[in-house]
Amino acid sequence: MDKQKKGVRLEHISKIYTDPKTGKEFYAVQDTTLDIEPGTFVTLLGPSGCGKTTTLRMIAGFESPDEGEIYLGDEAINALTPNKRDTAMVFQSYALLPHYNVFDNVAYGLKIRKLPQDEIKERVMNILKLVEMDGMESRMTNQLSGGQQQRVALARALVIEPSVLLFDEPLSNLDAKLRVTMRTEIRKIQQKVGITAIYVTHDQSEAMSISDKIIIMSKGKVEQIGTPREIYYHPSSKFVADFIGEANFLKAHVVSASGDKAMIDVVGRRFEVNNFAMAKQGDDATLVIRPEGATLSEEGILEGKVVLSTFMGSYQYYQMMVGDMEIQITDYNPVNRRIYEVGEKAFLNFDPRGVYIL
Repeated sequence: MDKQKKGVRLEHISKIYTDPKTGKEFYAVQDTTLDIEPGTFVTLLGPSGCGKTTTLRMIAGFESPDEGEIYLGDEAINALTPNKRDTAMVFQSYALLPHYNVFDNVAYGLKIRKLPQDEIKERVMNILKLVEMDGMESRMTNQLSGGQQQRVALARALVIEPSVLLFDEPLSNLDAKLRVTMRTEIRKIQQKVGITAIYVTHDQSEAMSISDKIIIMSKGKVEQIGTPREIYYHPSSKFVADFIGEANFLKAHVVSASGDKAMIDVVGRRFEVNNFAMAKQGDDATLVIRPEGATLSEEGILEGKVVLSTFMGSYQYYQMMVGDMEIQITDYNPVNRRIYEVGEKAFLNFDPRGVYIL
């Protein structure tokens, strides 16, 4: 694909539906503004009903925004039908044509565009090679595995050379092991082709593994936009911290704050942490500690009591009570460490630089 890369821009997009039971209107997507850079892989992530699929369908043209404007590159596309937009969608159900073989499924979009037969054959064979399905062009789609069907669906979307490739939970019908393989393949192909990709999923690990940026949505609104690392280590809200990975939330009091540091009091113990939220002296605050960022030892920052101790192979999983707060700990590579049993007292240790305030 030698064509110029295009990004996608959403400006104050809203979509309003009517609840069939109550008859009341509600925002499926509300006042959403996004700027997706050309050639990037961006994932819309969130729980069911958060608005991520509706947002994707508005970009594709299957839904029309009630408010706001969508741009592909510099072109406003609200008024364009799906087939007039420079986008292609890979569906959750694959949406392959059952009476066509692999070649004809992939060639379908090119035939509709009335391209010459020679060009169709060349482009189809090139794209089948890219998705590692060359040599299978005469197979019927019902003779293919789920992973092979997904590759054909991807080839069919890529062969028309869209500026933007849209994915609507494309791996949810595959088993867990194949999902991991296919998400890696999709990412490799996207990087090789250099296409802008927008991917919808509710699977956090899937989003973390393939994305340049993640857009986390909740109740029709964008909660946070950032790289996987930024989202994980610097969540902007309790919802984001809890949705991405596991998180412990500790009630704390800000004793003092200056610059990018804050002195924190948790159940009578004081220590300094990085102050990402610009906490003020006297504030009550919530600290976020990831389970893998904490360990148990004979002495340390916070004293507690072990209420669960489970060997998980690569790590020892603990739950301990610190005051009235339950803390989860994943202590990796426990082979040469002391294992704490239920009922024992221990100290919770963590690097204060890895703790942040909400």
